[in-house]
Amino acid sequence: MAFKLYKPTTPGRRHAGVSGWKTEVTKRTPEKSLLSPRKRTGGRNNQGKITTRHRGGGAKRQLRTVDLLQEKFDVVGTVVGIEYDPNRTAYLALLQYPDGEKRYIVAPVGLKPGSQVVSATKRVDVTTGNRMPLKDIPVGMQIHALELQPGRGGITVRSAGSSAVIMAMEGDMAQVKMPSGEIRAIPSSARASLGQVSNNDHNNVRLGKAGRVILKGFRPTVRGKVMNPVDHPHGGGEGNQPIGLKHPKTPWGKPALGVKTRKAGKYSDAFILKRRPSRKKA
Repeated sequence: MAFKLYKPTTPGRRHAGVSGWKTEVTKRTPEKSLLSPRKRTGGRNNQGKITTRHRGGGAKRQLRTVDLLQEKFDVVGTVVGIEYDPNRTAYLALLQYPDGEKRYIVAPVGLKPGSQVVSATKRVDVTTGNRMPLKDIPVGMQIHALELQPGRGGITVRSAGSSAVIMAMEGDMAQVKMPSGEIRAIPSSARASLGQVSNNDHNNVRLGKAGRVILKGFRPTVRGKVMNPVDHPHGGGEGNQPIGLKHPKTPWGKPALGVKTRKAGKYSDAFILKRRPSRKKA
């Protein structure tokens, strides 16, 4: 059972559901040699000014050093256990290599203790968790931890339940369908891991109460329309009023909600073959 929905015994439990990580995680304590402290800023910059609102508090966490590059080529690693990571939605797999070194990787669905994983420079067995260049991966395979530039490490397709699909190969470029639906051209020498990222029931989680949001490090948010005009462009009016503007605005008057934030003329525009589908209602 990967997802647990609570019975409505209290108001906080009535709409709450949690990930069943206890049934999927096989190793409860993290590897101490791969832990590092996590600095908390409370949304403030080096001048002490709030640059990201609604941040602060939350449960203490330690960072796990995850091997996103996996440059230990052609060396078979054995999965010691699957672990929960409080800093990401996916699970982690702890690998141990023949020389005794241990490393974390993002765990795909189906990886279990005792499984063997290899990061290869050429085509190897098409097995979940194995990593190889895109040109050696069969078309139509699900992949994750994808490199956009060779040698940069897996910087995308790492969240719970996500996967990309190789659509075609053309010369030295691969056409990859991203989780958003966007089709992008990526150098065929870039590397990716096989399989879908673990914890695919994460989207079903319902927090149920404000206390669980606070534990994640988010402070309360106040709507602009309940403020005064001096505090927010949406503020003012007697009683509950609509925004009353052509489009929603931030507290500083800039357009918000649905505004495109991608920089015009970005260098990677040339690699986007098809944009992600629009979410506008018909």
